[in-house]
Amino acid sequence: MKIVGIGGTLRDGSSTERLVAAVLASCESMGAQTQMFGGSALKALPHFNPESPERTGGERALVEAVRQADAVVIGSPGYHGGVSGLVKNAIDLLEDLAKDARPYFDGRPVGLVVSAAGWQATGVTLAALRGITHAMRGWPTPLGIAVNTVAQKPFGPDGTIGDAEIAGAVAAQARQIMQFAGVAA
Repeated sequence: MKIVGIGGTLRDGSSTERLVAAVLASCESMGAQTQMFGGSALKALPHFNPESPERTGGERALVEAVRQADAVVIGSPGYHGGVSGLVKNAIDLLEDLAKDARPYFDGRPVGLVVSAAGWQATGVTLAALRGITHAMRGWPTPLGIAVNTVAQKPFGPDGTIGDAEIAGAVAAQARQIMQFAGVAA
């Protein structure tokens, strides 16, 4: 089983990127093969241009990874009540999957993760990601992860998830992804 993670910010090692990576690591512990497209990979992608068929190596790698994936995890910071442009650009690039036998996220579970400096931003951004996932024919996992980086302290001194509630949500979302991907496979 292959699971692809997409998410992060221009800052390498952002909360969003680390949370997506934690979901992937939990899936790996259950036997999945994973691939992460974090902030550094996403910032190397040019703006999506649907009129141009030319793609960079990074663009081709992302599209091909999602094409082969049994499940996807998408993480975005909550910027001004919406999905960050960096993450949205990567999602828009997946228009290249439109004419595939299995277009977009068709039949695949999609775990969603949001981190923001406030509850309102987490909720609105999570809802936006759910809408995008539905529009792209995916199945958002019942559990979406919303982390308020001001009210919560998601990471311990060693950089791993230090909040028991967040760790529980990460493990639960990973179980849902693995269960749903197993059914869909």
